[in-house]
Amino acid sequence: MAQAKFKIWRGTQDQGEFQEYTAEVGEGMVVLDCIHQIQATQAPDLACRWNCKAGKCGSCSAEINGRPRLMCMTRMDDERYITPGETTIVEPMHTFPLIRDLVTNVSWNYKINKMIPRFQPRQADAPDGTWRMSQEEVDRVQEFRKCIECFLCQDTCHVLRDHGKTEGEMFGGPRFMIRVASLEMHPLDTADRLPLVKDSLNIGLCNITKCCTEVCPEHIHITDNGIIPLKERVVDRFYDPIMWLFHKIFGDKQKAEPARTRTALPVIHEPAAKS
Repeated sequence: MAQAKFKIWRGTQDQGEFQEYTAEVGEGMVVLDCIHQIQATQAPDLACRWNCKAGKCGSCSAEINGRPRLMCMTRMDDERYITPGETTIVEPMHTFPLIRDLVTNVSWNYKINKMIPRFQPRQADAPDGTWRMSQEEVDRVQEFRKCIECFLCQDTCHVLRDHGKTEGEMFGGPRFMIRVASLEMHPLDTADRLPLVKDSLNIGLCNITKCCTEVCPEHIHITDNGIIPLKERVVDRFYDPIMWLFHKIFGDKQKAEPARTRTALPVIHEPAAKS
């Protein structure tokens, strides 16, 4: 079998260094397979978080050759991320505090999630006591629900890397903009989260570089379908003088309208692959 060289970060928050290892690589192997092999044969104390090995739990997030990736979804023969014959560098996500080796402390994300008000449906208005939604509205919300909370989008976000996790200049990050979007764009929801998005999650700090969209393993259009529409709603509510006056006089009526009367935003879909 072919041999692959690795440099893996070993250490804690206080001190550490890259250490070199080798692994035998066979057909279909991914980076996580190699990490497990190194654990079994050379470094039994190597700390690595993983669970499903199927790209659905979001546990094995790391930076592979400088790119935020799921180790279980990065094939060793994929030349977009692994250069044949060269050493593969595996290190923990940079945005979050390091616990040990490849494991980081992502608990900050769950604190942000607790700030977001839960889903609050309006009263059922159909004759049978249920609700009605159009297929377009279902599709838009369903895209956001695909998130596996790998936090790769949070890791690659330069706003969070630079200053987004401290009091006074906190930024919620793309994962939680999508979380808010899944609720705000739900046709049955009645809660108003736009003040939270503007003042606490600070959506204005996002300059829509789309780096979060590029690293999403579920291919969610984070920027186009989530962040930009939220930005537009914040601008309409708080910065457009005409809309501000309208909301001041009549209040925010959009959330209370039945789903069939609300204007649906366009949903951006991935272009079909060429045959």
